Amino acid sequence: MVHEKNTPGSQVSRRSFLKDGALAAAGFMIVPRHVLGGKGFIAPSDRLRVAGIGVGGKGESDLEEIAKGPSDIAYLCDVDTRRAANSVKRFPKAKFYKDFREMLDKEHKNIDAVTVSTPDHQHAVAAMAAMQLGKHVYVQKPLTHDIYEARMLAEAAKKYKVVTQMGNQGSSGDGVRQLREWYDAGTIGDVHTVYCYTDRPVWPQGIPWSDMKAPVPAELDWDLWLGTAPYKDYIDKLVPFNWRGWWDYGTGALGDMGCHIIEPPFRILGLGSPKSVECSVGSVYVDEFKRGYFPESCPPSSHVILKFENHKGKEVTLHWMDGGIQPERPEELGPNEIMGDGGNGAIFIGTKGKMMCGTYGRDPKLLPTSRTEQVKVPQKYARVPEGHYVQWVNAAIAGYNSDKDKAISSPFSIAGPLTEALLMANLAIRSFDIRKEANGKTTYPGRYVKLLWDNKNMKVTNFDEANQFVKRTYRQGWSLGV
Repeated sequence: MVHEKNTPGSQVSRRSFLKDGALAAAGFMIVPRHVLGGKGFIAPSDRLRVAGIGVGGKGESDLEEIAKGPSDIAYLCDVDTRRAANSVKRFPKAKFYKDFREMLDKEHKNIDAVTVSTPDHQHAVAAMAAMQLGKHVYVQKPLTHDIYEARMLAEAAKKYKVVTQMGNQGSSGDGVRQLREWYDAGTIGDVHTVYCYTDRPVWPQGIPWSDMKAPVPAELDWDLWLGTAPYKDYIDKLVPFNWRGWWDYGTGALGDMGCHIIEPPFRILGLGSPKSVECSVGSVYVDEFKRGYFPESCPPSSHVILKFENHKGKEVTLHWMDGGIQPERPEELGPNEIMGDGGNGAIFIGTKGKMMCGTYGRDPKLLPTSRTEQVKVPQKYARVPEGHYVQWVNAAIAGYNSDKDKAISSPFSIAGPLTEALLMANLAIRSFDIRKEANGKTTYPGRYVKLLWDNKNMKVTNFDEANQFVKRTYRQGWSLGV
């Protein structure tokens, strides 16, 4: 090493060097970490650069909420330019793509995080592709279309060390935290039974697939919209919303509302994988004593019974009811008082009392409702004043395993098992419609049975035909990449 003499000039030079070096170091500290290296690595001083996949309808409102945080909507992707028009207008600087695979391939170095607001059948492939590139992901509910996909996304979040959030906004609400505080304080004792119900579907279900082929709108890339699903000709009124009632694309009322209504009991009671599931479903009759058989479509209504063990090792029975079917009103509820929020809700029945809430865990109440103001318990769980979307933005900027990440309301470590439970219910509903023909006789072997579940192996152990719905086969050209 060469040493300089300590002359007056050298002292000035040394001071200038230290000053300039300090400024340089300060400047260096705010250079984006992704520039310095490390896939998916974002400096705390950065704004989150977000790419939206599926930017019309719900995707439009998702991006609007995410933009309220320290983020920049940098890329937009949608297979339907009609649906994307409002987002394109709202974020004019964002570059537009139709195929998310092309967007991620070309732009991944300029993207920190991705939102996925497509139909259910495309959630997993889009989210997995982003996570494999080290991108933080926000995925609309339900997390996936299949049980297998939900398991794979939850594992991928850990493997790729990314910040994740599912779009069940109520998990960031005050309601579920108030319910949990009442439960933890022993206010209603041990909960053994829960009723969850919804007035959905509000789209056609229990109907045959139309045989009327329609022209594909010029603005829609039908092949890309189908994605992982089997090829079918385009029909009117499937896009943009009624796909929810078809098993190839949607997950019915359970997929639409289950993540909002079952999430409070799932979290509060520490539920995990169901031990068993059974169901009954509504029927559509097309003639006298002739029941319609429409296996491609979700049924018009259903009642599913799931058996869990809670965090204390005690059995909990959860009833799911859709199509407007509701449980008996609790005797503690006044005859003119609203149960839940009217069309939707959850009722917790414990050994010492009951409580209820509406969709998203909103409007929590102890029963009788007069107890709601009378019973006071300490606040135990931090609220989320910034809301569900900005919570994810802030956590993504802070980074994987940061304190903000650990406080995320619906990370895939929770959203994955919750989605699996919902899809277990759908497993029973779909099994109900399995039909066999032999010796001129029609049978439905999946009806009126209880399905027993091996969670480790993701397998029904007593009715093998049901396992075809655990993991579907993607159309050629599409892969989950695992």
